Amino acid sequence: MRINAFRATTRDLFMRLFRHTTALMAGMLLTGSVLANDPTYAGYQENVENPGIFAMVGDLVIARPLLIGVTAIGATAFVVSLPFTALAGNTKEAGQELVVRPGRETFMRCLGCTRIGYGHKQQEENR
Repeated sequence: MRINAFRATTRDLFMRLFRHTTALMAGMLLTGSVLANDPTYAGYQENVENPGIFAMVGDLVIARPLLIGVTAIGATAFVVSLPFTALAGNTKEAGQELVVRPGRETFMRCLGCTRIGYGHKQQEENR
């Protein structure tokens, strides 16, 4: 009999914790959407110019390998389509879109940055 009483209180404790966690997560999601909708909130712009550790790690682990794959597939597609693009006279445009553009996205961005080119600090040093 005592074991059932303990299970009931443990279950009640778990359900209470679950309800509080759900309410907390819903509140955090709503707060984030309200701040993102506010035009005077400058936190997002700051994160775009100065990426944080999560943006850098996500870029390194997820985005860069995918972009390397896209660059390799684009280069292969360019080589396969080269006879047709040469006959049509748009080899430069095909190379630009299939090889150069994905390659620039892959290798010419700082980690976590969304724009091509050097990081924010290097851009200020070059001015």
